[in-house]
Amino acid sequence: MSILKLLAMKKEEQPISMVTCYDAWSAKILAKSSVDCVLVGDSVSMVVHGFDSTLSATVDMMSNHVAAVTRGLGASTEKVLVGDMPFMSFRKGKKEAMRAAEQIMRAGAHAVKLEGVWGHEKIISHLVGSGIPVQGHIGLTPQSIHALGGYKVQGRHEDQREDLIKQAEQLEELGCFSVVLECVPKELSRLISSSLNIPTIGIGAGPYCDGQVLVMQDMLGLNGEFKPKFLKTYLEGGQKYLEAFNDFDKEVKAHHFPSDKESYQ
Repeated sequence: MSILKLLAMKKEEQPISMVTCYDAWSAKILAKSSVDCVLVGDSVSMVVHGFDSTLSATVDMMSNHVAAVTRGLGASTEKVLVGDMPFMSFRKGKKEAMRAAEQIMRAGAHAVKLEGVWGHEKIISHLVGSGIPVQGHIGLTPQSIHALGGYKVQGRHEDQREDLIKQAEQLEELGCFSVVLECVPKELSRLISSSLNIPTIGIGAGPYCDGQVLVMQDMLGLNGEFKPKFLKTYLEGGQKYLEAFNDFDKEVKAHHFPSDKESYQ
């Protein structure tokens, strides 16, 4: 799988699948799957590190997790691996942005993803011109959560709608190979997806995007009570884990584990 393959999938109307991943052991499982793309998202700061937003993610944090996922996927994987550019890493000028992107790419990412477009058009253009594939991200942009006033659907009002259309067009013009649409009404996603030559990857953006992405822990039911409207859980993993922990506890206390089978003679 390559960036060019994703563009071909858009042209051939083949849906693209993407799953977030933050560590080596789950990456090993993903490597055996038919999922097309893997995203090391800055959501790692919330899902793995326990922060209450993505703002706590750093370049070092992202590159460390990208490196772990790279090792887990292995050299033979055909997955496209995208690493998030964390909060402010691309807003401190071209030099700082390039340093951050270089660190994430050297850790193993095939591309970087950054949120928004207005105010850092030159950064995006410079990254692309330097041979770094860039994925855009518009709609609900978690790094701007305080400015947006919370985790809300974007694009319901006419001014937001027009702005998102312009953002998507600008990202394509700047050379991005795809764009994530987060928490956007489905008809607006349909309009944007049909107007672009690059793929759209939706999360909470309805069925008309060219692909879909979900956070692994969310889709596996491992993230507690977090159940937004757009999420479908494919496994009640949290309950399965809990049952396994309790079974282990019972066997230890009943002197059933370890047995002779698990003991060295």
